[in-house]
Amino acid sequence: MEPNVRFGIVERQSFFQRFLQWTELLDPTNLVLSIEKIEKSRQILLTNEEAFKLDSEDPRIMEAWKRSLSTVHPDSSRLIPVPLRPAAFLPFTAPMVFLSLLPTKTLKSMVLPQASLYTYCTAFNLVNGNASYNRGPVESLLLGAGVTASCTFFGLIPRWVLKAPLKNSLLRKSLPVFLLAYISGMNVVATRSLEPMRGIEVMDREGNIIGYSRKAGTKAVKDTATSRVLLFGTSALIPEVFSVFLKKSQIFVRFPWSLWPLKLSCTVLVLGLMVPLSFSMYPQIGQIPSSQLEEEIQAATEEAELFYNRGV
Repeated sequence: MEPNVRFGIVERQSFFQRFLQWTELLDPTNLVLSIEKIEKSRQILLTNEEAFKLDSEDPRIMEAWKRSLSTVHPDSSRLIPVPLRPAAFLPFTAPMVFLSLLPTKTLKSMVLPQASLYTYCTAFNLVNGNASYNRGPVESLLLGAGVTASCTFFGLIPRWVLKAPLKNSLLRKSLPVFLLAYISGMNVVATRSLEPMRGIEVMDREGNIIGYSRKAGTKAVKDTATSRVLLFGTSALIPEVFSVFLKKSQIFVRFPWSLWPLKLSCTVLVLGLMVPLSFSMYPQIGQIPSSQLEEEIQAATEEAELFYNRGV
C-alpha cells in the first residue's frame, strides 16, 4: 500500500493534530529537498513497520513522514512538481491575492493579477486533487485552460463595477472579497469536475480498492471547495477591514504611503494562518460510510467504512 495512504488510514487525527502537522508540511524547506533524500525517506517508510506505530517517536521516521507527505502524491506515488507542492501555495498566492484586490486603472493591471492567481490555483487543484480516475494530458490541459479563462473573466467583474461611481462604500469593499471567495470555490469544483463524473477509488483499511465512487468524488470536491472559500474569503476580508481602520489612524495621516506595505503584510500574515487551517479542515484521506455509496460498491464489501483520497 502507498505509505501516504496508509498513514491517512491508520492516523485518524483530530483537527488540532492535522493543523500542527500541516504547519510542518508547509515548511519552505520541503521545496528544496533533493530526489535522493525523498527516495531515502520513502525507503524507510516502506521497509520499517515501526513507521506505522502511533506512538513512534523515532526522529528518522518523523522526518521521513514529513518529506513523504509534503512531496509525494498519494494516488500516483509520483513527486509533486516543486511550484505546486503545498509548501509553495502561500509564497505564490499571497502577492497574487494582494494585487488582485488593489484598485486599478488600466486593463493590463486588471487582467494580469486575476489571470496569474487563477492559473496557479487551477494548476494546483489539478495536480493535488484525486488522480485515481482516468484522464489524458490533453484533456487536463483543455480543462485547465477553460477553467482559468472562466475564473479570470468572472474575477474581472468587480473591477468593472468599481470603476463605475458607487455611493455604497460597503458594496465597493465587500464585492471583490465575496467574488474572490466564491470564484476560488468554483475553481475547485470546475477543475476537479471529472471526479464526481467518473468516480474515484474507494478502498478498505488494507488499501484494497473496492471500486470507483461518484459519490465519494462529489464529497471530496465539495469539502475541498468549502475549505478554499474559507481560505480566500477570510484572507481577503481581514486585510480590507484592517485598511479601513488604518485609514482612520494617526499613522495613515502622518505616513499615507504606509497603507499598501502594511496591507500586504496583513495579507501574508492572514494567509499564513489560514493555509494550514483550511488544509486541515478535512482529512486528506477521507472516510465515508459504505452505506452512502453506490449499490455495487456496497455489494462488493462488508466493510462499514471506506476510504478515499480527498486531495488538497
